[in-house]
Amino acid sequence: MTSPRPVLPAKPQRRRPSQSRARLTAQALQQAFVQLLVESDYPRISIRAITGLAGTSLGSFYEYFASKEDLARVCLHLRSKELLTALQQAVEARRGRPLAELVQAVLASQLAAHRAQPEEWSAHYLLERHLSGVEAYRKMYQRFIEGWVQVIEAAGDLPGQARVQAPQAARVCQTSLYGLVAHAHLASPTPPDLDALEQQATQALLGYLTQALPRG
Repeated sequence: MTSPRPVLPAKPQRRRPSQSRARLTAQALQQAFVQLLVESDYPRISIRAITGLAGTSLGSFYEYFASKEDLARVCLHLRSKELLTALQQAVEARRGRPLAELVQAVLASQLAAHRAQPEEWSAHYLLERHLSGVEAYRKMYQRFIEGWVQVIEAAGDLPGQARVQAPQAARVCQTSLYGLVAHAHLASPTPPDLDALEQQATQALLGYLTQALPRG
């Protein structure tokens, strides 16, 4: 009669960080990078400085990002996505309202984020010129165009034929707004006057749309 084989203890499984912990670590690295970007030029920022400020290790950094450039691109994408989400929410909240009201709500939503973090947005637009690849730029630009198409299509005081001209009008709106906001943050060492900028953008976009789109 053979004796039973001894049961070997199972090998301990390597614990993986929970999703919430991973998200918090990635967010801490992103926040540290943005803070350093406001205080220093991008080439001078080291990964060690980022991890030191975030309170994590170099090993943890490379679990989430392949390089400093990878982290920077993620930060650029997320900040742009923040604006896109605000635009979409403004449209959904006022669907069926007059075009002028929709445009004013969208402008307010876009500038609200800039009011809260003017220095970070200045750093964002400067970094964007160095790191934004053409394919990534085109994809995000198209998403904003689609957002402005939604603005036009959601307006309750435009006839159906306005949809035909919506894509071209949307390109003009996005290009105009981006140019006004980005250059206002880049052209001066101090935060721009966003109240004046909002008024200028409102006049520019509504003036253009009034002429470009058929009225009901």
